[in-house]
Amino acid sequence: MSGAALSVRARAGGVLRDMLARPSGAIGLALVTFHLALAILSPWIVPYDYKAMDATGTLSGPSAMHWLGTDHLGRDVLTRVMLGGREALLITGIATPVALIWGGLTGVWLGLRGGWPDEVAMRLVDAFLALPGILPLLVLITVFGTGGEVLLPTLAFFFGIPVIRVARAAAHEVVARDFVSAARARGHRPLDIVRREILPNVTDTLLVEGAMRWSWMLLGFSALSFLGFGVAPPRPDWGLMVSDARVYMSLAPLGVIAPVVALSTLIIGINLTADALAKTLGLDRARKAVI
Repeated sequence: MSGAALSVRARAGGVLRDMLARPSGAIGLALVTFHLALAILSPWIVPYDYKAMDATGTLSGPSAMHWLGTDHLGRDVLTRVMLGGREALLITGIATPVALIWGGLTGVWLGLRGGWPDEVAMRLVDAFLALPGILPLLVLITVFGTGGEVLLPTLAFFFGIPVIRVARAAAHEVVARDFVSAARARGHRPLDIVRREILPNVTDTLLVEGAMRWSWMLLGFSALSFLGFGVAPPRPDWGLMVSDARVYMSLAPLGVIAPVVALSTLIIGINLTADALAKTLGLDRARKAVI
C-alpha cells in the first residue's frame, strides 16, 4: 500500500474515532449503521412475505403473530417497515455521490474561473433554488416515468445544483490563498490547480455537504413515494406506506407511525453524523455561501 493511501486511511480512522467520541457521532453512526444493516439483511429476516394478504385480518392491532399489526390489505406492517427503506437507501445512496461529484466539480471550477461564466451560472442556480423544491422533480418524473432509471439521475441532477453554491464558496476561499496564486504564476493549467490545490482543501466541506444532501434526498424520495411518483405498489416503501395507511389511521395508527419513526430515525442519524463530522473537521455548517 502506498504512503498516500496509508495517510488517507490513517486520517479516516482518526476522524472516525473523533466522531465516535462525540455523543452525536456515536448515536448518529449507530442509527445509520442499523438502518444500512437492516436494508441488507431484511429479505432474510422478515417474518412474512411483504405481498402476502389476509382478507380476514385487515387493520388488526399488534398481536403475537403481527407485532405491529396489519394494513388495510392484511399485510404484515413489521415486514413492510423492515423492507421499506431498501429502495430509498439504494437509489439515494448512488444518487448522492453522483450529485456531490458533478455539483462539487462544477462549483470548484466556477470558483476558480470567475468572470461572466460564474455570474451566469450562479444566477441560474438562484433561479432554480427559488422554485419549490419538489416541483421540478414532479415535472420530470411525470414526463419520463417513475422507475429507478429515471429517479436516480433526476435526484442526482436536481440535488446536485445546491452543491454548486457550497463548492463555489469553499473554492473562493482557497483561490484567494498564496499557493494558488503561485501555481498560476508557474503556469499550471486550471485542471492541475483544481486537482492539486483546490480539491484537497475543499474535500472536507464537500463530505459534510454530501451527508446533509443524503438526508434531504431521502426526504425528497419519500415525498415522491407519498405522492405516488416514487416506488410503485406493492413494493414496500415508507412514504408509500404512510400514503396508503393515513386514511385508516384512526383504526390502525401503527401503519402510519411505524414508517414515520423508521424514516425519522434514519434522517436523525444522518444529521447527527453530519454534525459530528463537521465538528470533527472544524467546519461551520451555519456559515453562509459567497453570493
